[in-house]
Amino acid sequence: MSAIDKKNYSISPEEYLAGEVDSEAKHEYIDGTVYAMAGASKKHNIISGNVFRELGNQLKDKKSNCITFMSDMKVKISHINQSFFYPDVMVVCDKNNDDYYQDSPVIIVEVLSKATRKNDSSTKMLSYFNCPTLEEYVLIEQNFCLVQVFSRKQQWQSRHYFPGDVITFKSINVTLSVEDIYYQIDNEDMVQYLQQKELENEQKNT
Repeated sequence: MSAIDKKNYSISPEEYLAGEVDSEAKHEYIDGTVYAMAGASKKHNIISGNVFRELGNQLKDKKSNCITFMSDMKVKISHINQSFFYPDVMVVCDKNNDDYYQDSPVIIVEVLSKATRKNDSSTKMLSYFNCPTLEEYVLIEQNFCLVQVFSRKQQWQSRHYFPGDVITFKSINVTLSVEDIYYQIDNEDMVQYLQQKELENEQKNT
C-alpha cells in the first residue's frame, strides 16, 4: 500500500463504503477513521504486478477456485471493530458477492516503502492476523531484495527469502521464486544476483 494521511473525522462503515464508490482517491478505514492513500512508486507497481501475475497464472493452470486481486479491491477485517484496507495483492478462495470488498483472504501481500513500513508491520499486520481465514501474510521490500512470509501454521513466525530462493505458499499449493517477484527491478541486490547468475552460467558453458 501507499502512504496514508489521517483525516479528522469519524464515520460509519456504511458511510465509508458509500463514499468510496464515487471517490477519485482511495481511502482506508480503521475503526471509524478514514485515511487517504498516496500514490505508489514504479518499483512498487512492478513488484505488485509480478506477484499478481505469477500467482494468478499458477492458480489458473491448477484450475483453482481461488482468485487473485490487486490493490483496487478492499479487504474487510471484522475483529473488534470493522476496518477496510487495500492490500497490494490478495488471494481469496471463498469469494463473497460484493463488488467492492472481500472478507475471506487466504494470502495478503504488502509491498513496503519507507512511508508504509511501520503501518504494514504493526497496525495492519495485527489486524490481518486476526482474520480467521488468513493463512499467510507477505511483506516485500522494494529497494532491496527481501521477502518475509508470516504463516499461521507457524504461529505467525516469519521466514526470510532472498534472490535464489523459492517460496512455497502452502495454503494454495503455489511456488514463487524471489527472482520472479523482483523481475524487472533494478535495485542493487537484484543487479548483483543477476550478474552472478550470468557469470555462473557462462562458466558452466565453457
